[in-house]
Amino acid sequence: MIGDNILRNLFDVAVAAADPVQVIGPYVPPKPKGKTAIVGFGKAAAQMAHALEIHWPGNESEQLSGLVITRYGHSVPCQHIEVVEAAHPVPDARGEIAARRILAYAEDLKEDDLLLCLVSGGGSALCAVPVPEITLAEKQAVNDMLLKSGANIAEMNCVRKHLSAIKGGRLAAAAYPATVVTLAISDVPGDDPSVIASGPTVADPTTFADALNIAKNYKLALPDSVQRYLEAGDMETPKPGDQKLQRSSYQVIATPGLSLDAAAQAAREHGVHPIILGDAIEGDAEVIGRQHAAVAIEALNTVPCVLLSSGETTVTVRGAGRGGRNGQYLLALCVALNGHAQVSALACDTDGIDGTEDNAGAIIRPNSLSRARDMGLDAEAFLAENNSYAFFDALEDLVITGPTHTNVNDFRAILIQPNN
Repeated sequence: MIGDNILRNLFDVAVAAADPVQVIGPYVPPKPKGKTAIVGFGKAAAQMAHALEIHWPGNESEQLSGLVITRYGHSVPCQHIEVVEAAHPVPDARGEIAARRILAYAEDLKEDDLLLCLVSGGGSALCAVPVPEITLAEKQAVNDMLLKSGANIAEMNCVRKHLSAIKGGRLAAAAYPATVVTLAISDVPGDDPSVIASGPTVADPTTFADALNIAKNYKLALPDSVQRYLEAGDMETPKPGDQKLQRSSYQVIATPGLSLDAAAQAAREHGVHPIILGDAIEGDAEVIGRQHAAVAIEALNTVPCVLLSSGETTVTVRGAGRGGRNGQYLLALCVALNGHAQVSALACDTDGIDGTEDNAGAIIRPNSLSRARDMGLDAEAFLAENNSYAFFDALEDLVITGPTHTNVNDFRAILIQPNN
């Protein structure tokens, strides 16, 4: 179908615009007087390391050494930089061991050395070094609670930072007096460095009190040791102006906004007018889906257009179904559109994984609801059960890409093709 092809092309273009191999070159720093240690964590970490080896000055990548952590299944071959796979979105022991090695890399550096840190979305879970007062199992429990709570990414990472020995600027502090350069691919609304992967190399403006308030607001049943540690607040994260962060610089090399711009240009080439709703949209996935349906309906009977958006919605898990935030958003959108003949849509995570499933997202067509009814599927019931994966799987409308080796958050496109 023409609409499907356009939507999928826009998604592919958005992902390609954030490919580390394509974007990292201009940001590679000069070689230091001393040694260079490469560390990284996130769903794009392996591809970023691979891209760095390609673009390192003078093609002298054999001078590089280091370690990056990525999600299981997201590895790519590197010649000189070690790649470790670990669990996401809930950390595991493999990730903790690798993260402690990264911390040791930083602590071993001298003034003439360079710590080059490659950061991308997912890094907060993948690079887990709990403070001594907290066990990994306790941190896993808190992480799981946060994922199901409906908290946004900034709120989740505020709590994570205050339970971590490496996040919230602590990695850069450990590397002092070495120079620290961070290259980041943003997966967070607003591209805030202190939120991307929980900001391991930048000052943390949040506090233990903020973390406690978030836990209280979302009624998290924290383990006793975690509650006591947060209440004590004895080891605050480095704040703006901290001397140990003065030799640390940060550059965001790919963002959701840049990917939306690339998709908008591709839409024009298809003869479709792009309308960018925003690149930092947050809120409940179901609510946003219904809101975007209303915007789409208002745009009916205009010129052919596509509504583009990015950001990170949230899902408060109430049912026992399977599916991520893109599936939840798209199913809500589908229900609210109620089979409008002029509208189709796609919603996918640019890393290729929607939540914890094997799909990037899904696609809806004008006949999605009618086909579901013919199969005896109640879309509203699937929505209430957080079971979008099963719904779109039954319709054979899942979008499955596999890992894309980048991550600039969610990509959403609603295509409106008026009747002539």
